[in-house]
Amino acid sequence: MTISIVVPVHNEAENIDSLLSEILTALQNFPTYEIIYIDDGSQDNTLNVLKTAQQTIPNLRVFHHEKSCGQSAAIFTGIKAATFPVIATLDGDGQNNPADIPNLYMQLQSQHALNPKLSMIAGWRNQRHDSAWRLFSSKFANGIRSRLLGDATPDTGCGLKVFFRDAALQLPFFDHFHRFLPALMLRAGYAVVSVPVSHRARERGVSKYGTLDRLWVGISDILGVMWLKTRMKRTEVSEIER
Repeated sequence: MTISIVVPVHNEAENIDSLLSEILTALQNFPTYEIIYIDDGSQDNTLNVLKTAQQTIPNLRVFHHEKSCGQSAAIFTGIKAATFPVIATLDGDGQNNPADIPNLYMQLQSQHALNPKLSMIAGWRNQRHDSAWRLFSSKFANGIRSRLLGDATPDTGCGLKVFFRDAALQLPFFDHFHRFLPALMLRAGYAVVSVPVSHRARERGVSKYGTLDRLWVGISDILGVMWLKTRMKRTEVSEIER
């Protein structure tokens, strides 16, 4: 049981200590793990809080983007830096519950044993604690994405996902790619399963995304992923022995 936890953060100084404490509790039965925080060009005290936490948490690794490059870039930095073959991602705002990680990890291992193509367990916030408008817009966007991309994923925007690192490194990287990880996994020939996870209201800090911002960016991203799907070629390779 080894795992790398990847947490992207931007101006989340108020949430770091409490979330780290929860992560440590969630991983107490893992003999080997690492926690990777990526500070994406924060302008508050995020980096200093992380540096202080490193003094008491030996398994905490901290990476810093000199300027903000977005959540996808931060996640990709964490994936590349990860040491272990299984990665769990979660948002740094505290709305994902780290207590769900062990279950998702076990689901990945058990279902992968039955289906070797299974490479991702995606969290599904089936009982969300958000405003009515955010719930509606998210359901609307997920419905459009699912119909156009055929990824059969009810909640691709959930930050809590557990997957194999080597599979993720085969995916094409682009800004906002983290919102399409299940579709990209399917495009690469892997299987994805969604599992219900808990969701909490944000207690500290402010959201970094506006609904309309995500809507318009999402439309262009969906079109891009649709194009990528049409260009995919899967090769069947066999080595010829002497």
